[in-house]
This record gives sequence, C-alpha cells and structure tokens, in this order.
Amino acid sequence: MRKRSFLVLLLALALPIPALAGEAAGVKMPDRLEIGGKLLVLNGMGIRKATFLKVKVYVAGLYLEKKSGNAAAILASTQIKRLTLHFVHDASKSQVSGAWKEGFEKNGANLPPLRERIARLEAMMTDFIPGDTLTFTYRPETGVAVDVKGTVRGTIPGDDFARALLSIWLGPEPPNEDLKEGLLGRPN
Repeated sequence: MRKRSFLVLLLALALPIPALAGEAAGVKMPDRLEIGGKLLVLNGMGIRKATFLKVKVYVAGLYLEKKSGNAAAILASTQIKRLTLHFVHDASKSQVSGAWKEGFEKNGANLPPLRERIARLEAMMTDFIPGDTLTFTYRPETGVAVDVKGTVRGTIPGDDFARALLSIWLGPEPPNEDLKEGLLGRPN
C-alpha cells in the first residue's frame, strides 16, 4: 500500500502543472506568460471604477519579469512589462482618450515631448464593449506595442513614453486607488 501511494505521488509530480489564473470581477488572467523569451508573472489585478456610482469599466492585469509592490521601481525599471485591460463595461473612444489626457496630466508627465506620441496612442483607440481587450507591452529600446482587441496597432517608441503611460495607473494620481493597489499586488 505504501509503495502504491509513493507511485501515485511520483506520477502526480511528473504531470505538468497548469498555469493558475488571477481573477477579478469575473475576469481571469493567466499567472504567467512569455514575451520575447522572458517569463512574466502576474504582479496583480485591479478594477477601474468610474463615476460616483463606482461603475466597473475594466479589469487591469500587470505582468512583470519579477513581482514588485514598489510603483516607483516598476516605473523606473527597463524590464519587459505588460498591462492588459479587459473591458467589462462599454467605453467610447472619446471616453478612453479623455482618460489618457487626464491621466498623463495628473501624473506629472512632461507633455511637450510626448504630445505627438500621445496623439498616436489616441488615434489607435476605438469604442470598447464588454469582452474587448487593450494591451500595452513595453520592451526596452523598442517602446510600447499597443494591441487593440487582439490586433497590434503599432509601437510607440521611448522609455519616457512607457513611464508616462504606466504612470496613469501607478503614479500618484491613479484613476482609483484600489486599481493601483491591485496592480501592485495589494488587493483591498
């Protein structure tokens, strides 16, 4: 009997372990993914809430090469990063673009050198409905690849742009504090 239990344990250890998933507001995201030959881990997930009614707009997931709860260190790092927004509510192109402008301004972005790149980002946007995704993948020396609804729309160059963009969620004035805390792996 003991020998059989040992064999069952060995067999269980030999089987591949499925990737666990993070979950928030019914949205599941894998705990890890590979980008450019690097393994990224889900650092955290948060929910974007809008208006005084706290309407859930999207669930965001932040992937990093190494987990971190330090927003400043994440923003300063040149590791590969991915931020995925999974929409759970409608959001028009103008609402999304307005949120970018507000986020860049509130979080201290040096806007003059970024204006052209912010305009490129806004031009890539569309209306979003529940189930749609918007993904930003930062690669050092390449920039931020923008994927809208599963289609890469382009890459916006510059480490300065990548820092300013991620500051929208990780800077001193995020859309809502619960969202930032969740992305930093400290859910409320």
